[in-house]
Amino acid sequence: MTTATGTATDAPASQTLSRGIRILEILAESGRSLALDDLAAELAVHRSIAYRLVRTLEFHGLVSREAGSGIAIAPGMAALAAGVAPDLQAEARHELALAADELGTTCFLAVYSRDDCVTLVSVEPRSATAALAQRPGTRHSVTRGAPGRAILSLLPESNWPADVPDRVRDEVRAVGTRGFATSHDEVIPTVQSVAVPLALRGRQPAALGVVYVGSALPAETIAARLASAAASIRTALGG
Repeated sequence: MTTATGTATDAPASQTLSRGIRILEILAESGRSLALDDLAAELAVHRSIAYRLVRTLEFHGLVSREAGSGIAIAPGMAALAAGVAPDLQAEARHELALAADELGTTCFLAVYSRDDCVTLVSVEPRSATAALAQRPGTRHSVTRGAPGRAILSLLPESNWPADVPDRVRDEVRAVGTRGFATSHDEVIPTVQSVAVPLALRGRQPAALGVVYVGSALPAETIAARLASAAASIRTALGG
């Protein structure tokens, strides 16, 4: 499976650019500010190299540094992210907001990107006091979690990553029959997820999902509501 930083057979053309992008990924995945030494350790580079990379990202408004609070994603990233499939984001945000309030759980849109499942839009229910957060930009292998299974169900098996376990392969095939996928304790400990595939003409495979610790609703009910949202999005975007 390829990774964001490349492999021996798929090395990035620019190591410096790749390291800068990796800093953004690390900060997005952490969900909090990190010290320069932490970033240097993650990149396996000298502190001075990490410092120069951070300074460049800071110049472009993609990260920010504050005394005593470390380095964090800056608002400039939001402007870039808004340009990713803006019509899909807008339509998904509307439908997910309705579903989140009805289900009382955080609902999100995940898209396929180089063997990863990446959260593009996330909406928390307005009435819930302790809903789980699913931050946009969160990514994990498409072989893990309910949205990953839902996305894989839209791909021919010849395009699946080579490391998909047999158990997961069987569960992905089952998505085509029952229309949704489930997972528990795979991406975040104690957290459950339900997801449905979202196929849109001319776009990468996607999925709508929810995350929760406990719900009074059965998975089938949650999946039916997500499927309704997916159908509305497809209709609004012309298929």
